[in-house]
Amino acid sequence: MAAVGLVRSRAAVGALRGAACSSCSSAKERSYWQYVRRRLLPPPRPPHGPVVQVGDPVLRGAAAAVAAVAAGGVGGGEVQALIGALVRRLRREGCVGLSAPQLGVPLRVFVAELPERLLDETPAEERRRRQMRPFPLRVFVNPALRVLDARLLAFPEGCSSIRGFSAYVPRYQAVQVTGLNEAGEETTWEATGWAARIVQHEMDHLQGILYIDKMDSTTFTNVHWAELQD
Repeated sequence: MAAVGLVRSRAAVGALRGAACSSCSSAKERSYWQYVRRRLLPPPRPPHGPVVQVGDPVLRGAAAAVAAVAAGGVGGGEVQALIGALVRRLRREGCVGLSAPQLGVPLRVFVAELPERLLDETPAEERRRRQMRPFPLRVFVNPALRVLDARLLAFPEGCSSIRGFSAYVPRYQAVQVTGLNEAGEETTWEATGWAARIVQHEMDHLQGILYIDKMDSTTFTNVHWAELQD
């Protein structure tokens, strides 16, 4: 039954991709050299270099626990390579959180970091309103979330998997996340304000949920709209 379901789901994904391509006349076609490369080389395997974008089915499925599928668990080469790839991409993109599904790997792993240099890009008053404070790199494997303060605060959010857009999203004021760190040790983080928002955003990714599923749709914005109309 599982094999049949997998075949059907792949067929459905293929049909969806075909429909998406046929409905958009401006769809980008592969160049000759891209075609040749794909014929000569195997397709890229995750973790991918670029962050995958909305439309990729991996962003809409629930991620699996690491111990259930990854050889060697947290300390194994597979998971350590994934963590390294997440951290490198997080810093290269200049984002504050990144989950394994965003690199094409459906595992329950995410990383987060908010250095001072990124805070400097936000005016002091906005940092105060959004409760933005720096925090060091955090790695969570098989995380679980508990709400500590159920007050909802709505602020703009973006996502590396939905490039160029943002919207106001309500999030809990404070949460606790527990799981394993990169060394396979139990770790707990009580996050408030902007850090709590980041945690909730990344935890949603592990459930196949994107911020557009929770946003105030009237605030959905192309962040470059003014430049495009200039």
